[in-house]
Amino acid sequence: MTAFDELLAFQRETEALSQIAGRLGWDQETVMPKGAGPQRAEEHAAMANVLHARRTDPRIGEWLAAAEPADEVAEAHLRHIRRDYERMAKVPARLAAEIARTTSLAHAVWAQARADEDVAAFLPMLAKVVDLRREEADCLRGQGSRYDALLNDYESGASSTRIAGMFDALRPRLVTLRDAIREKPAPQPLTGTFAEEGQLALSQELAATFGYDFGNGRIDKAVHPFSNGSGLDVRITTRTNPLDPFNCFYSTIHEVGHAAYEQGIDRAYLLTPLGQGVSMGVHESQSRIYENQLGRSRAFAGWLHGRMTETFGDLGVADADAFYAAMNRVHEGYIRTESDEVQYNLHVMLRFDLERALIADDLQVADLEAAWNDRFLADFGFAVDVPSNGLLQDVHWSEGLFGYFPTYSLGNVYAGCLHQALRTAVPDLDAALVRGDTAPATAWLRETVQRHGGLREPRATIAHACGFEPSEAPLLDYLEGKFGALYGL
Repeated sequence: MTAFDELLAFQRETEALSQIAGRLGWDQETVMPKGAGPQRAEEHAAMANVLHARRTDPRIGEWLAAAEPADEVAEAHLRHIRRDYERMAKVPARLAAEIARTTSLAHAVWAQARADEDVAAFLPMLAKVVDLRREEADCLRGQGSRYDALLNDYESGASSTRIAGMFDALRPRLVTLRDAIREKPAPQPLTGTFAEEGQLALSQELAATFGYDFGNGRIDKAVHPFSNGSGLDVRITTRTNPLDPFNCFYSTIHEVGHAAYEQGIDRAYLLTPLGQGVSMGVHESQSRIYENQLGRSRAFAGWLHGRMTETFGDLGVADADAFYAAMNRVHEGYIRTESDEVQYNLHVMLRFDLERALIADDLQVADLEAAWNDRFLADFGFAVDVPSNGLLQDVHWSEGLFGYFPTYSLGNVYAGCLHQALRTAVPDLDAALVRGDTAPATAWLRETVQRHGGLREPRATIAHACGFEPSEAPLLDYLEGKFGALYGL
């Protein structure tokens, strides 16, 4: 075997162990007994120790020095392995294990605090998580900022300066659009009670409609919907609300977007560095275009209106046009995951600014709730009522995922670019969506984005798919066109 072959064989085992570690997280959020939390924390720490030892094995450095890439794929493998090796070597094994242990415990504390509306019960554990992530960032940062060091865990090559510039480009037009919409009459929302059994059955149908392969996946319930795994085992979760079936359906479609990315990657990359989504921003581009540009389109709305009427009976709206307006209703709301498209990125901006200040030590955990509430009131014009609608609504900080939030907006920007390119490539797309047929869109996304996995860097992945460099303009043009028509602006 060549040095490259030996390196890839070693990496294959590491990738397999990483998938097992991820499955522990899936189990914890779906079916794990409540009392198992302390033991699960030790299991997470043990896996973190094993993975850290493998990822910093001195042989990797020797193999990297000797490996000779034969083609673009081999070069990409080496790029990913070298980046991971150099990064992990800077983080002590003790710290990696403690982060895994503490965030596992913190997740359970967050879930209980959220249920009890008790921020004070969560803050001490959150402070431990923040301290550990600050310490990790100091190991990684070099001459850069702490936040950029963590951001690159989720979006290689990104910087907080570039992200801030993206938000500066988005905010003025989003706020102007939102304020203009507020001057118009609000569409009628759905009314009635929607049984969980019907929601879950239709969510299964929607997952299949958007191409989810149940032979290599499953749907479960979770407090905060997520997708887990890659390759041959890709699982998703959803949640239900008897008064809001859209919550279930669009959580499902969103997570199917993530899962379709993982299921669509070339099987030749299975259990290799290229065998998973290249970044969270690109990942989010898939979930958001499935959920919004496809799932909330006027063409698809007619099909979904018919299926919901067959499942639930009267929906409280007059027809498919009113249904389309209801599913895209711009409304006052606290929850990021339930936000309309116009205001979604404003939720992300709030979190980006707060967590960047936290990691920089410019904001303390003890002051976080007040800072959140003040910023929310300033950005949205009404006050947070309960902690589960404010600081406690997201799972991310309990899991130490600082630097993750801006990738949601980056994904929206990428989705805007992909949608523009898709409409050019598939000009009769609406004719298929009217029939509930998403295949022309999902096939194009699979061919241009998904099958390539981690072959290219994140921005290059989108540029290659679209034929142009990504920017905020396509997303803003799409939002202004769609909601301008809906609200008669």
